Amino acid sequence: MKNLLSIDLGPLRGFGKLGLETDTVGSTSIEVFSKFITTIIGIMTIVAIIWFVFIFITGAISWMSGGGDKNALEAAKKRITTGIIGLAVTVIAIFVIDLIGNLIGITDILNIPYWFNLITGSGSTGGGGSGRGVGNPL
Repeated sequence: MKNLLSIDLGPLRGFGKLGLETDTVGSTSIEVFSKFITTIIGIMTIVAIIWFVFIFITGAISWMSGGGDKNALEAAKKRITTGIIGLAVTVIAIFVIDLIGNLIGITDILNIPYWFNLITGSGSTGGGGSGRGVGNPL
């Protein structure tokens, strides 16, 4: 398999730090991309938690202000239940990814630089060194 980094794209380059072989502090494009993905996952988790709190509070307010109306109470219960299910799915997804990685023997399944270097045939393991180390998933 041809090394993806060795493909000549001519004048085409990525934008920002992803367009460089290394940035000013020595990080490779793959490390920058890995930090980007990690940041996106973290932001999405925080947004899911904030969304749960919003849904839960609005559902609770709807429940309290519903009075004796059965339809309003059912809608409020459904809203709270949906929020709880969404939060549970978010939390469980993190644990499932970790569990699957551990079951198949990959201790760090989201080590993007390692997997990129493995696919492209590069020598670096993405910070984990060689062999079965802490940062090396295999």
